[in-house]
Amino acid sequence: MVFPVRDVPWWGVLSSAAAPVLLVGGWTVAATLQPGSFDQVTQTISALAARGATDRWVMSLALLCVGACHVITGLALRPAASPGRILLMTGGVATVLVAAFPVPAGGGRSVPHTVAAAVAFIALAAWPALGGRRGPAVPWVLRPAACVGASAALLCLLGWFYVELGTGGMQFGLAERVAAGAQALWPFVVVITCYRRHDWDRIFCVAATVS
Repeated sequence: MVFPVRDVPWWGVLSSAAAPVLLVGGWTVAATLQPGSFDQVTQTISALAARGATDRWVMSLALLCVGACHVITGLALRPAASPGRILLMTGGVATVLVAAFPVPAGGGRSVPHTVAAAVAFIALAAWPALGGRRGPAVPWVLRPAACVGASAALLCLLGWFYVELGTGGMQFGLAERVAAGAQALWPFVVVITCYRRHDWDRIFCVAATVS
Protein backbone atom coordinates (compact mmCIF):
# COMPACT_ATOMS: atom_id res chain seq x y z
CA MET A 1 0.00 0.00 0.00
CA VAL A 2 1.60 3.25 -1.16
CA PHE A 3 0.36 6.71 -0.23
CA PRO A 4 1.41 9.87 -2.08
CA VAL A 5 3.21 12.42 0.07
CA ARG A 6 1.51 15.76 0.51
CA ASP A 7 3.49 18.40 -1.30
CA VAL A 8 2.34 21.13 1.11
CA PRO A 9 2.86 20.39 4.84
CA TRP A 10 0.19 21.32 7.37
CA TRP A 11 2.20 24.24 8.73
CA GLY A 12 2.15 25.81 5.27
CA VAL A 13 -1.65 25.71 5.34
CA LEU A 14 -1.66 27.46 8.71
CA SER A 15 0.80 30.18 7.66
CA SER A 16 -1.03 30.91 4.41
CA ALA A 17 -4.39 31.07 6.20
CA ALA A 18 -3.02 33.29 8.96
CA ALA A 19 -1.58 35.96 6.64
CA PRO A 20 -4.86 37.52 5.36
CA VAL A 21 -6.51 37.15 8.78
CA LEU A 22 -3.64 38.93 10.53
CA LEU A 23 -3.46 41.67 7.91
CA VAL A 24 -7.17 42.51 7.82
CA GLY A 25 -7.54 41.99 11.56
CA GLY A 26 -4.51 44.17 12.21
CA TRP A 27 -5.66 47.17 10.22
CA THR A 28 -9.23 46.82 11.56
CA VAL A 29 -8.20 46.72 15.22
CA ALA A 30 -5.54 49.41 14.78
CA ALA A 31 -8.03 51.73 13.10
CA THR A 32 -10.53 51.40 15.95
CA LEU A 33 -7.81 52.37 18.44
CA GLN A 34 -7.06 55.68 16.73
CA PRO A 35 -8.54 58.77 18.38
CA GLY A 36 -11.30 60.53 16.52
CA SER A 37 -12.34 59.23 13.13
CA PHE A 38 -9.77 57.24 11.16
CA ASP A 39 -10.86 56.94 7.53
CA GLN A 40 -9.59 53.68 6.04
CA VAL A 41 -10.71 54.76 2.57
CA THR A 42 -8.39 57.75 2.44
CA GLN A 43 -5.59 56.84 4.86
CA THR A 44 -2.91 54.20 4.36
CA ILE A 45 -2.08 51.09 6.35
CA SER A 46 1.33 52.59 7.09
CA ALA A 47 -0.33 55.47 8.95
CA LEU A 48 -1.54 52.96 11.55
CA ALA A 49 2.05 51.89 12.26
CA ALA A 50 3.60 55.35 11.92
CA ARG A 51 5.59 56.95 14.71
CA GLY A 52 3.14 58.84 16.86
CA ALA A 53 0.14 56.70 15.94
CA THR A 54 -1.92 55.43 18.87
CA ASP A 55 -1.00 51.84 19.74
CA ARG A 56 1.16 51.62 16.63
CA TRP A 57 2.47 48.28 17.89
CA VAL A 58 -0.78 46.60 16.77
CA MET A 59 -0.24 47.25 13.06
CA SER A 60 3.52 46.84 13.37
CA LEU A 61 3.11 43.41 14.94
CA ALA A 62 0.54 42.44 12.33
CA LEU A 63 2.92 43.37 9.50
CA LEU A 64 5.78 41.47 11.13
CA CYS A 65 3.62 38.36 11.47
CA VAL A 66 2.26 38.64 7.93
CA GLY A 67 5.79 38.90 6.56
CA ALA A 68 6.87 35.85 8.56
CA CYS A 69 3.81 33.95 7.30
CA HIS A 70 4.78 34.67 3.67
CA VAL A 71 8.29 33.36 4.30
CA ILE A 72 6.95 30.18 5.91
CA THR A 73 4.42 29.70 3.11
CA GLY A 74 7.16 30.09 0.51
CA LEU A 75 9.16 27.35 2.23
CA ALA A 76 6.11 25.08 2.36
CA LEU A 77 4.81 25.63 -1.17
CA ARG A 78 6.80 22.80 -2.73
CA PRO A 79 4.58 22.30 -5.81
CA ALA A 80 5.39 25.84 -7.03
CA ALA A 81 8.52 26.62 -9.04
CA SER A 82 11.49 27.87 -7.04
CA PRO A 83 11.66 31.39 -8.57
CA GLY A 84 8.07 32.06 -7.50
CA ARG A 85 8.67 30.71 -4.01
CA ILE A 86 11.79 32.85 -3.62
CA LEU A 87 9.88 35.93 -4.77
CA LEU A 88 7.08 35.17 -2.30
CA MET A 89 9.61 34.92 0.52
CA THR A 90 11.26 38.14 -0.68
CA GLY A 91 7.89 39.84 -0.38
CA GLY A 92 7.60 38.48 3.15
CA VAL A 93 11.00 39.80 4.19
CA ALA A 94 10.17 43.19 2.65
CA THR A 95 6.89 43.25 4.60
CA VAL A 96 8.85 42.75 7.81
CA LEU A 97 11.08 45.69 6.81
CA VAL A 98 7.97 47.83 6.23
CA ALA A 99 7.20 47.38 9.91
CA ALA A 100 10.84 47.86 10.91
CA PHE A 101 11.05 51.24 9.11
CA PRO A 102 7.84 53.14 10.02
CA VAL A 103 6.95 56.45 8.47
CA PRO A 104 7.54 59.55 10.61
CA ALA A 105 4.76 61.15 12.60
CA GLY A 106 2.55 63.64 10.81
CA GLY A 107 2.54 61.90 7.44
CA GLY A 108 6.22 62.39 6.61
CA ARG A 109 8.16 60.18 4.22
CA SER A 110 10.76 57.52 4.89
CA VAL A 111 12.95 56.28 2.04
CA PRO A 112 13.63 52.85 3.64
CA HIS A 113 9.91 52.40 4.29
CA THR A 114 8.98 53.40 0.75
CA VAL A 115 11.56 51.07 -0.80
CA ALA A 116 10.52 48.15 1.42
CA ALA A 117 6.84 48.72 0.64
CA ALA A 118 7.51 48.90 -3.10
CA VAL A 119 9.54 45.67 -3.05
CA ALA A 120 6.86 43.93 -0.97
CA PHE A 121 3.99 45.01 -3.22
CA ILE A 122 5.75 44.14 -6.47
CA ALA A 123 7.14 40.81 -5.25
CA LEU A 124 3.80 39.67 -3.82
CA ALA A 125 2.04 40.61 -7.05
CA ALA A 126 4.59 39.03 -9.39
CA TRP A 127 5.41 35.75 -7.62
CA PRO A 128 2.52 33.72 -9.13
CA ALA A 129 3.81 34.30 -12.67
CA LEU A 130 7.18 32.80 -11.70
CA GLY A 131 5.71 29.99 -9.62
CA GLY A 132 3.91 28.12 -12.37
CA ARG A 133 4.75 24.67 -13.68
CA ARG A 134 3.74 22.61 -16.69
CA GLY A 135 2.46 19.05 -16.78
CA PRO A 136 -0.77 17.08 -16.49
CA ALA A 137 -0.25 16.42 -12.77
CA VAL A 138 0.17 20.11 -11.90
CA PRO A 139 -2.80 21.60 -9.97
CA TRP A 140 -4.77 24.08 -12.08
CA VAL A 141 -3.81 26.96 -9.79
CA LEU A 142 -0.13 26.47 -10.67
CA ARG A 143 -0.54 26.10 -14.42
CA PRO A 144 0.96 28.93 -16.50
CA ALA A 145 -2.34 30.48 -17.61
CA ALA A 146 -3.69 30.65 -14.04
CA CYS A 147 -0.41 31.98 -12.67
CA VAL A 148 -0.06 34.69 -15.28
CA GLY A 149 -3.71 35.63 -14.84
CA ALA A 150 -3.30 35.87 -11.08
CA SER A 151 -0.24 38.13 -11.39
CA ALA A 152 -2.02 40.28 -13.97
CA ALA A 153 -4.98 40.77 -11.65
CA LEU A 154 -2.75 41.53 -8.65
CA LEU A 155 -0.68 43.99 -10.68
CA CYS A 156 -3.86 45.73 -11.86
CA LEU A 157 -4.96 46.21 -8.26
CA LEU A 158 -1.49 47.47 -7.41
CA GLY A 159 -1.68 49.84 -10.37
CA TRP A 160 -4.95 51.23 -9.02
CA PHE A 161 -3.25 51.96 -5.71
CA TYR A 162 -0.30 53.72 -7.33
CA VAL A 163 -2.60 55.79 -9.55
CA GLU A 164 -4.62 56.85 -6.51
CA LEU A 165 -1.45 57.63 -4.59
CA GLY A 166 0.20 59.51 -7.45
CA THR A 167 -2.83 61.61 -8.35
CA GLY A 168 -3.88 62.40 -4.80
CA GLY A 169 -7.09 60.41 -5.19
CA MET A 170 -9.51 60.05 -2.33
CA GLN A 171 -9.53 56.26 -2.35
CA PHE A 172 -5.85 55.38 -2.03
CA GLY A 173 -6.41 53.84 1.42
CA LEU A 174 -9.12 51.60 0.00
CA ALA A 175 -7.02 50.75 -3.06
CA GLU A 176 -4.06 49.81 -0.86
CA ARG A 177 -6.20 47.56 1.33
CA VAL A 178 -7.79 45.80 -1.65
CA ALA A 179 -4.38 45.22 -3.27
CA ALA A 180 -2.70 44.11 -0.03
CA GLY A 181 -5.62 41.90 0.94
CA ALA A 182 -5.65 40.14 -2.43
CA GLN A 183 -1.88 39.61 -2.27
CA ALA A 184 -2.21 38.09 1.21
CA LEU A 185 -5.12 35.85 0.17
CA TRP A 186 -3.71 34.37 -3.05
CA PRO A 187 -0.99 32.20 -1.41
CA PHE A 188 -3.73 30.61 0.70
CA VAL A 189 -5.77 29.84 -2.44
CA VAL A 190 -2.73 28.18 -4.01
CA VAL A 191 -1.80 26.24 -0.88
CA ILE A 192 -5.28 24.97 -0.09
CA THR A 193 -5.82 23.92 -3.71
CA CYS A 194 -2.60 21.91 -3.77
CA TYR A 195 -3.17 20.48 -0.28
CA ARG A 196 -6.72 19.36 -0.96
CA ARG A 197 -5.73 17.90 -4.29
CA HIS A 198 -3.28 15.55 -2.65
CA ASP A 199 -5.78 14.67 0.06
CA TRP A 200 -8.13 13.50 -2.68
CA ASP A 201 -5.28 11.60 -4.34
CA ARG A 202 -4.69 9.80 -1.07
CA ILE A 203 -8.39 8.88 -0.75
CA PHE A 204 -8.48 7.56 -4.31
CA CYS A 205 -5.29 5.57 -3.69
CA VAL A 206 -6.80 3.93 -0.60
CA ALA A 207 -10.04 3.15 -2.46
CA ALA A 208 -8.15 1.60 -5.36
CA THR A 209 -6.09 -0.55 -2.98
CA VAL A 210 -9.16 -1.77 -1.07
CA SER A 211 -11.05 -2.64 -4.25
